[in-house]
Amino acid sequence: MPPPLNTETPSTEHQDLDLYDSARLMEVLIDDQHQAVAAARAAAPALAAAVDAALPRIASGGRLLYAGAGTSGRLGVLDSVELVPTFSWPRERAVAVLAGGEGAMFVAVEGAEDDEPQGRRDVEALSPTAADVLIGIAASGHTPYVLGALAAARAAGCLTIALANNPGAAVLAASDHPILLDTGAEVISGSTRLKAGTAQKIALNSFSSALMVKLHKVYGNLMVDMKATNAKLVRRAVALTMRAAEVDDAAAREALDHCGFHVKTATVMLRRGLSADAAQALLARHDGDVRRALAED
Repeated sequence: MPPPLNTETPSTEHQDLDLYDSARLMEVLIDDQHQAVAAARAAAPALAAAVDAALPRIASGGRLLYAGAGTSGRLGVLDSVELVPTFSWPRERAVAVLAGGEGAMFVAVEGAEDDEPQGRRDVEALSPTAADVLIGIAASGHTPYVLGALAAARAAGCLTIALANNPGAAVLAASDHPILLDTGAEVISGSTRLKAGTAQKIALNSFSSALMVKLHKVYGNLMVDMKATNAKLVRRAVALTMRAAEVDDAAAREALDHCGFHVKTATVMLRRGLSADAAQALLARHDGDVRRALAED
């Protein structure tokens, strides 16, 4: 019988965890998360290489695809969904498949993660192409559903990336860019929703955010390609425009009113003294890069 996975091995620390008072219990659970940060930091070079490999495909019109089961799958769904309001990323270009289907986002579907053929079918149903990038996420690293998804993506010529929390994981071997997040034993043995999941969240956020920066969705460190879809985000758009264009509240609001509250366009309008249409055309000539648009003679 093979040795247990690191994520499944009972921790040698805190073996009386169930006897701790609430204050001590909270300290232990939070402190254990530091290992998630360390694991993600150790994976930074591999994540950077994955960003560089993914960039030309996504820039050419490809999609970000995610595949996972349980906590890992839900984190993939979360990353895909959050790209839309944060970076105005088209919803159809960030698609997640989850073992057990959409309902598994809210209710566990027993056995769904063991269905490798379904993982293949779910990805094939997306009609993947060589322009797409698929991220397979599995704490154990051996989830059949994710292995099926990776196999279908590779067969279609997609770039494949895998996140796993155990060395020697099958999903890592099955991907073009293996990302090992070695978080070790969980303080509550086997509960990969804890630091294993935290490390996955850090890695996914870092990967997709870096990709969006490279795609000119950020100016300086400002989120200038957001969607102002509620009152809070409207206020944020105004604040970002004030800072990026170095103007007051009234000027920022006026420019935003003329360009559908698009911070990137408003910034170019104000910094270059242009109309909304002219600012949009200037940005289009420079692939949406605010710095290059502002520097054009």
